Formats: sequence, structure tokens, C-alpha cells
Amino acid sequence: MVGSIGLGCMSFAGFYGATDRAVSHRTLARALELGVTHLDTALIYGAGLSEEVVGDFIKDHPGRFTIATKGGIRTQPVRSFDNSEGFLRESLEASLRRLGVEHVELYYIHRRDQTIPIEDVVGTLLKFKEEGKIGGIGFSEIAPASLERAAAIHPVMAVQSEYSLWTRLPELGMIQACERLGTAFVAFSPVGRGMFGARPLDPAGFAETDFRKSNPRFTEPNFSANEARIARFRAFARERGISPATLAIAWTLNAGEHVIPIPGTRSPEHLAEDAKAAEITLTAGDLAAIEAILPAGFAHGDRYSQKQAVGPENYC
Repeated sequence: MVGSIGLGCMSFAGFYGATDRAVSHRTLARALELGVTHLDTALIYGAGLSEEVVGDFIKDHPGRFTIATKGGIRTQPVRSFDNSEGFLRESLEASLRRLGVEHVELYYIHRRDQTIPIEDVVGTLLKFKEEGKIGGIGFSEIAPASLERAAAIHPVMAVQSEYSLWTRLPELGMIQACERLGTAFVAFSPVGRGMFGARPLDPAGFAETDFRKSNPRFTEPNFSANEARIARFRAFARERGISPATLAIAWTLNAGEHVIPIPGTRSPEHLAEDAKAAEITLTAGDLAAIEAILPAGFAHGDRYSQKQAVGPENYC
């Protein structure tokens, strides 16, 4: 069991702009104060940098967080997916060293390697579990059919997928499959990579290394069309005395008791806004009003560029 809202730690590696370890550590300290107990990181976030930042903090706060990390992606010499036992073991042990722990509560396959049956990958993860290196197994960005196959071998603790007001594919089967199989659905980017923040974004100011720089939803003419719709959502939130980010995350929580959003931030202040979502109860009227402002499928542009889209499994 973890808090209603977790913390995505990709930002600690500078994916959305420069940051530093001190600010990241202040964010983690604020998480403890707020009851945000679940941290989500990965091998490829800054080539292990995110895990190092988390590891440096938790050595002075042992046992306070439930930690998940991910493996299965090679970045050198070119990006590719490798779910072989040898590579996953090498990746996991390196992650444990950076985190400074002997065990993580949850280990995800970050992307499926389609050359290896998912049943065999589950078998590999079960070896790690039997060795005491991981507590539960998870998969990121898979299809419901893949979850069914994996769960037939062993219960899957969590599936992680992007889910927010402008990315609603999981409503077409994954959220339901997770509920049916007793799997947590972990929603990443519930604030739309900053799009549902309090202030409008300015893509012209994105750093060259910013993940959004080449993302279709943040490039013209899509960005302006999206901003015009989301401005109405911001106004709706403010009329009710709620920050847009808080309301966006509260909306994801409404999808089910098994849904755990993990907004990513490197700001203690933003994390406090995010955590307030657990205190918000949305009425049927609220949900209908939000749907009228941002109906399913409103977003202009694909959620990933062609390069970014390689790996997630499609369905429906």
C-alpha cells in the first residue's frame, strides 16, 4: 500500500529543464511531509542520474519510501529493447547500487522486447523476486492482452501508462483490465507534461534537451489549439479555488480506487499542489463540466513523435 499520489522522478534528471540535486532533495523532503510515499524512477532517466539523486537522499531516510524503478531499454550504441535475463539482471543490480539498497518494492519492464514471450520475461522477474531483489513485478506501456498473458503466470503488481485529460487511451481497456486482475494502474504525466499547470507554457523557451521540444502536441499549429482549450480548463479550476494541476490529478483519481497518479516534478511547491488532489472530491456535475471543456480526444497532435512512439504497445 502506498499513498494516493506518488512522485515521478524523471525530472530529477533534467528532462524538462535544468535542475540540481539540492532542489530535488528538497522535493523529496517535502514528499515525506505530505505523505507522498511512492517514488518512481528508471535506469534511463539521465543514464542513472535520477536513481543516484534518490539514492543520495534515502540513505539518510531509510525505509520511508516505496521505490519502483525500471529496466529493459538499451541506450547504447542505439536505443533498443532488451528483456533478456542477462541484461535485466545487469540493469537491476546497477539500479540497486545507485539507489543504495538491496531491494526495490517494484520493478518494471520499461518497454517490452517483442522477440521474447512475455511469459518468459515474467519468469525472469520471478527469479529476481525469489532472490529478494524485488518485491513485485510491473510493466510499462503494455496492452491489456499482454497484461492478461503475464498475469496468467504470476500476479502483476502494477502497470504504468500515460493517463491524463488529454491522453485517455487506457480507458479503452487497460484501466478495466488492471481492476479485474488486481493490478495497480499507475498513471504517469497526469498534468500533461506541464500543460495543465497554473501558467501557460512557452515552447520557445524549451531547452534543446527538453523532451517536449519535438513532441507533436507542443509544436505548432497543435500547441496553440491545445492551449486555447486548456485555458478554459484553467479558468474553470480557478473559479472553484483549485489549481489546474490539482484538478487534473483529481480527475485521474476518479478513474478508480486502483489508480495511482505519479506527477513528475522537481519543485516542492508544485508537489504540494499535486498532493492536494487526494483531498478533492469531484461531483457528477464537476465531471460533466470538465468533459464539456476537454472532451475525450480533444488534443491536437499525437502524444509521441514517431521516434518517441517506438516501444509502447498499441491496442483498440
